Amino acid sequence: MTHDLVAALSPLLTAEASAEAHAAGAEPGDLEQAVWLRLLERLEAEGPPPDPHGWLRKAVRAEARRSRRTIRRERPYGAEPADDVRADPEQHVLTAARCRALREAVRRLPGRCPRLMEALLSPKDLTYREIAGELGISQGSLGPERSRCLGCLRRLLTPEVAAREARG
Repeated sequence: MTHDLVAALSPLLTAEASAEAHAAGAEPGDLEQAVWLRLLERLEAEGPPPDPHGWLRKAVRAEARRSRRTIRRERPYGAEPADDVRADPEQHVLTAARCRALREAVRRLPGRCPRLMEALLSPKDLTYREIAGELGISQGSLGPERSRCLGCLRRLLTPEVAAREARG
C-alpha cells in the first residue's frame, strides 16, 4: 500500500516541489524529502490521507512556508572565530587545539594515508607531482587516494566533532 502511494505521488511531488522551491529559497530535493517524511509520519499516526493528491499539495506549500520562515530568521556569521584577525590568546589556544586534534586523527589513519595527509598539510605547499614523488606513487592515483583518506579522516573526526557539539 505504502509503495503504491509513493509511486503514485512521486511525479506530483517532484513537480510541486520544483514549482515552490525557488520562491521558498529552498532546493526542490529538500522540499521533497521533508514532504516524504511528513507522509511517513502521517501514515504511522493516522494512516493514508483521504485525498492523497490534495494532501501532498498542501504539505509542499506548508514546507515551503516553513523554509521561508527559517531563511528569514537565519543570519550568517560575519566570520568564523578562527578567522578573526584580532585573535586573542583564547583563539590561539583553540586554533592550536584544532590543529593538534587534526594531526592526531591523521596519525590514526590506515595505510599510507598518514604520510599523504601530512604531505597535503605541509607548510611547504607541495605540488601533486612532489607529493607523488615523495610517496612513490603515480600522480594519477594521488587524487583517488586523497579522496579515500579524506573519507577515512571524516569518519574518524565525525564522532569527536559530534560529541563536542552536544555539550554546551
